[in-house]
Amino acid sequence: MRGPDQIDSRSGAGSCRALVLEIARDLDLPARERDMSLTEVYDADEAFVTGTFGGLTPVVEVDGRAIGGGAAPGPITARLAGRYAELMAAEGGA
Repeated sequence: MRGPDQIDSRSGAGSCRALVLEIARDLDLPARERDMSLTEVYDADEAFVTGTFGGLTPVVEVDGRAIGGGAAPGPITARLAGRYAELMAAEGGA
């Protein structure tokens, strides 16, 4: 994602991805799906991936290039991850 007003995801039709998109809507974060170029990924302010085993996982580096500050999840990723963790704990999944 680039900037505070965009969340991009294109990782298949997984239930974790769908839940994260739902969380984004609940938090009033605009969410859309589209393909991204590798250059866009390198230029992202922050990034995350979703998956069955990893849940919502921040990405801090791609191909040796720091994403955002390169150390911690960005504020949008942190908000999404926090809410995701709350929902998983409530369902006994975390």
